[in-house]
Amino acid sequence: MNLPILQKISTQILAKEIPTYKRWLFEKIDFSGKLIGIKGPRGSGKSTMLLQYAKERMLPASKILFINCDHPAMANSTLYEVAENFYARGGELLIIDEIHKSKNFSQELKAIYDVFDLQVIFSGSSALQIEHGRGDLSRRAVVHDLGVLSLREFIELQTGESFESYTLDEIIENHFDIASYIMTKIRPLEQFNNYLEYGCYPFYTESLIDYPQKLLEVINLTIDSDLSAIYNIESAKLDKLKKIIYMLCVTKPYDLNISKLSSAVGTSWQTLAKYLDRMDAGSLIHIVRAGKGMRAVNRPDKLLLDNPNLFTVLCATPNIGSIRESFFVSQLSMKHQIHYHDKGDFIVDDKMVFEIGGASKGLAQLEGNPYGYVVADDIEVGFDRKIPLWLFGFLY
Repeated sequence: MNLPILQKISTQILAKEIPTYKRWLFEKIDFSGKLIGIKGPRGSGKSTMLLQYAKERMLPASKILFINCDHPAMANSTLYEVAENFYARGGELLIIDEIHKSKNFSQELKAIYDVFDLQVIFSGSSALQIEHGRGDLSRRAVVHDLGVLSLREFIELQTGESFESYTLDEIIENHFDIASYIMTKIRPLEQFNNYLEYGCYPFYTESLIDYPQKLLEVINLTIDSDLSAIYNIESAKLDKLKKIIYMLCVTKPYDLNISKLSSAVGTSWQTLAKYLDRMDAGSLIHIVRAGKGMRAVNRPDKLLLDNPNLFTVLCATPNIGSIRESFFVSQLSMKHQIHYHDKGDFIVDDKMVFEIGGASKGLAQLEGNPYGYVVADDIEVGFDRKIPLWLFGFLY
């Protein structure tokens, strides 16, 4: 373990210019904690958030150590050894990026917490391994979820203006007034359509031309590197995960059944179910399970790609219905429980039922349900229980 080399690399990283825009989670984290984790999909801005916090601490360079567990300099070092040497030399803040690349990180973080008076902030691109190893950390670490950009965040990046976020209840009760106000600042449908194409990951700001290729790299690395290492999936079987994604591109969510999917992927349902769970936790897909009172309905879980941008880069002719549903689920799943429903597309928090559709979508299917709402695309403002789809992008 060569601490001088790690400190040199850390200084170089911390000296770089970083984005000034702070994602919604930054203000929600209590950074007074001793052990804090941030988990989420690759490319969602976790590393940037770590650097932003390091800059705000205003500590001398010798007091901060930023390490990336995927860097060659960490090949023969354990996290505990690094922390021990850093603390002995007066270190105060240890930032660990890509912690899922470090073996036995859970036990090592526990030991670091118990032995040294260090603040440790860590991130992992895959929720899978962090969840997998949290047992020893549950009483010590506070781990936060960071998803893809919300539509509100995308619009702030695009326009430089600040926009308020709203609770789901506020959107349902006051959607006409909220949408009308936002319309005085922007053209929501224009921004929404751009978001669906390229607005889910902050790195779109680097180059729109290169965005599709970079997003494909994120997908491939998540499957070939993260999921493979975390769950010891053989290389020969990784193509099966990519076949699942292909099936989600060419098949409507409710048309996917167990036999069709198992046959296309070439594996048993038991094995396929494991793959699906891992891809869901790895932020590649959403598994939407049956809601309250739906156990008797003979339908498989609804499967969607994790966010609308994945349809853009993976699907030759993406289904507009699937894109709409993917957007809705991606925006609500950060703060709410979502299941599918037999008298609507989704039931949220076991109460509110939402039917997703185009501008002409009516309330007929929700007749008699006082908590039923139509979520309509291609409208700027709604009325009564018909709410614009884009407005659900202002939940965080």
